[in-house]
Amino acid sequence: MFNLIFSVLTKGHWSLSSHPHLLLGHWWSSFFSFPSKKMLKIPNHQVAGHKAIDGILGPLIDDSGNFYKPLQNDDRGSNEVSFYESFNSEPRVPKSILKYFPIFHGTKIVNASDGSGLHPHLVLEDVASCYPNPSVMDVKIGSRTWYPQASEEYIKKCLDKDRVTSSITLGFRVSGLKLVGSVANEDDLSWQPDRKFLQNLSAEDVKLLLSKFVSSNMPSEDAAACPDRAFVEKVFGGSNGVLEQLLELKKWFEVQTIFHFYSCSVLMLYDKESLLNGKSSGGAVVKLVDFAHVVDAEGAIDHNFLGGLCSLIKFISDIIASPDDENCISNNNGTKYEH
Repeated sequence: MFNLIFSVLTKGHWSLSSHPHLLLGHWWSSFFSFPSKKMLKIPNHQVAGHKAIDGILGPLIDDSGNFYKPLQNDDRGSNEVSFYESFNSEPRVPKSILKYFPIFHGTKIVNASDGSGLHPHLVLEDVASCYPNPSVMDVKIGSRTWYPQASEEYIKKCLDKDRVTSSITLGFRVSGLKLVGSVANEDDLSWQPDRKFLQNLSAEDVKLLLSKFVSSNMPSEDAAACPDRAFVEKVFGGSNGVLEQLLELKKWFEVQTIFHFYSCSVLMLYDKESLLNGKSSGGAVVKLVDFAHVVDAEGAIDHNFLGGLCSLIKFISDIIASPDDENCISNNNGTKYEH
């Protein structure tokens, strides 16, 4: 049996020397629990990161509300496991903040989406599992997405991305987006722009995307109609809206000196059809995701994340406060929006 475990865990780039904790604690016990391949499927709400399509290693979900994120074959995988373990056992993290992070269910070795065989995965809460057809926005926070200990090569790679997006100018960038119309399960009633479209967005472009995120008229890349922002109060406003949730996170980041969150995203989700039918379950949810580059704060405020979060809060506050008949905006990518 040990030889079988060893062969699985050392498959490909994985090694026991670089990931010694793989044979300890929950890893050992989880080895004996393999979800059937038939139980796992590709999530249709993923808007950023590597997707489990065309033979690519990506996340999977099951019908029990679990999200299986494959551990990367370098320090990023073990770093993310370590973060979840330390975060969930950290007494200085207020209980009120825990709800903004996906529930951590440990790790499991399951069949990889790329067909390469067994691979270790984080098992997290599928934050979209309660929504029939959610609209989703992934916003990477911080003007600097590289962590201090990174190699020169990695820093250059991050800087190149930061410079061609709004990260440096706005303190955040929209990494992914899926907008769904008010009729569920219709493929032609959704819009998911590609990565190229989301590059080089100006402040006005970002404001437009945020407005479209809370609109009922069908969004598309070449739509002529202005966003009607029909859901702005139900999604962004109110006592349980996105703005209040972000403000609660901001209060914590103003004082927390435990972690620094590099290349972490704010995920915003809601379901239009549920809201139209008066279901509270369709309301907006905010989650922080992607923790492969979290480092020890060493007693210092995370000004990089806090600054980006404040910038996003300002944009959303302005949308809530701005009149509905505000002029539409031109997009740097050549797309025109007008009355």
